Amino acid sequence: MIVAVASGKGGTGKTTVAVNLALARKGEVAFLDCDVEEPNAYLLLQPEITASEPVSLPVPVFAADRCNRCGRCVELCAYNALALVRKELMVFEGLCHGCGGCVHFCPTGALQERRREIGVIERGRAGKVAFAHGKLRPGEALAPPIIKALRRDTAAGTVTVIDCPPGTSCPVVQAVRGVDYCLVVTEPTPFGQHDLEAVTRMLEVLDVPCGVIINRADLGDDAIESFCRDRGIPVLGKIPFDRAIARSFAAGTPFIRAMPAWKQTFARWWGEIEGAVARARNRGA
Repeated sequence: MIVAVASGKGGTGKTTVAVNLALARKGEVAFLDCDVEEPNAYLLLQPEITASEPVSLPVPVFAADRCNRCGRCVELCAYNALALVRKELMVFEGLCHGCGGCVHFCPTGALQERRREIGVIERGRAGKVAFAHGKLRPGEALAPPIIKALRRDTAAGTVTVIDCPPGTSCPVVQAVRGVDYCLVVTEPTPFGQHDLEAVTRMLEVLDVPCGVIINRADLGDDAIESFCRDRGIPVLGKIPFDRAIARSFAAGTPFIRAMPAWKQTFARWWGEIEGAVARARNRGA
């Protein structure tokens, strides 16, 4: 079972919920921090990193003596990573998505491929948690290839928690696609509701069942609950704006360790998630 934890914006408490959810699970659990532009779950889990693997993309290399300047490669590139300027081909590696189309369709073999490193995946353990996170190199723009490589760490039969990037853009879609359930963390503010609407629309398109956790629930009104009720989205629970929770986070301690009573709450949320996953699988059978 793979459970993603997402949010429409940064700062809602997504990583806090994801980490505590993983720690509340009985037995072994895998944790993937797919927020590769700024991974920070390691600050709470404090894993011992034991392995590192570079992630690279194939990018085209231009051989001018073989090129007939037909422009076929430029026409094919959907991301404008190639440009023919004064009969010279320019390659913008930062825009290249590594699809290989230009190399495949070049009629003269003027384009070959080389590997360009864009980031790294680090793996380790934090007690019962098998941990992995991705790190996008500074200055790089393409997070999805690292997330795709990180998702390969999902083993059959293993309970996996994915800490997604914030928002609803391509990296989030890559992190969420194909999961069994998505737990959406939001907050009771107009911004929180706006971004929750965007996330739930995305999950509907991806056909991923979801539920909502309202963080800092005692600060706002009941607009989030009304929205979820109108759309049939279950609210699994609420987390109050609690100084003790904030203090434990500032100390780098998951709050179920500082306040063990929360383990029962997260265990109940796990039960609701498992029930929703079972119902979704029965409908698809």
